[in-house]
Amino acid sequence: MNYSTLFETIKGYLENDFPATAFTDSAGTGTATLTSTEQINTFITQAEQRIYNSVQFPPLRKNVTGAVTNGNKYLSSPSDFLAVYSLAVINASGAYSYLLNKDVSFIRESFPTPTATGLPAYYALFGPTVANSTISNELSFILGPTPDATYTVELHYYYYPESITTASSGQTWLGDNFDSVLLYGSLVEGYTFMKGETDLISMYNGKYMEAMAMAKRLGDGMERGDAYRDGQYRQKVT
Repeated sequence: MNYSTLFETIKGYLENDFPATAFTDSAGTGTATLTSTEQINTFITQAEQRIYNSVQFPPLRKNVTGAVTNGNKYLSSPSDFLAVYSLAVINASGAYSYLLNKDVSFIRESFPTPTATGLPAYYALFGPTVANSTISNELSFILGPTPDATYTVELHYYYYPESITTASSGQTWLGDNFDSVLLYGSLVEGYTFMKGETDLISMYNGKYMEAMAMAKRLGDGMERGDAYRDGQYRQKVT
């Protein structure tokens, strides 16, 4: 299901074109207008966020490489970073060494002297990046011990894929492969916005949960195994 089909389907199911709405701006100095498209796009993006935080689909993972330098125990995260899948240091011979996730207090206690260097073995989420006394919204990592040379690092991490509302093609992996969960998730958000009848909200939410169960079967089940390792699924004959 592409964006335009999803957009029109939401309006059709809810029997609402969501006409433009005027509201007072946050400063209280004037009014602004929320268009029909903006309202429906909000329902869709809210649904996407719920789905992406409920099922760990492979398309939610991204891979990047960077570098840590001699004497610098901090590493900045990508701008779209949400959570770590894995973090590895690659030495000069190309060998991978995967770091263990700890908290900041462990790093500080285990490696209290920043000038004591070595091949990093641990990492922790440290906090926002600070540049020129300006705190950014992005996180950084602290490594232990402090790197003793310049190393390539490879980070696999979770992120939010581009929303179907902004994709230039009007298509995303979720819309192409699991449009049911995206549609019903959007309907739940839209009908909640409309303050609709309880029984219909329950119906839409029930359909959403049915679709979510199928999505979890794929993302948290089928895509994490195969017949060679797990054997083929068999339903007991009664």
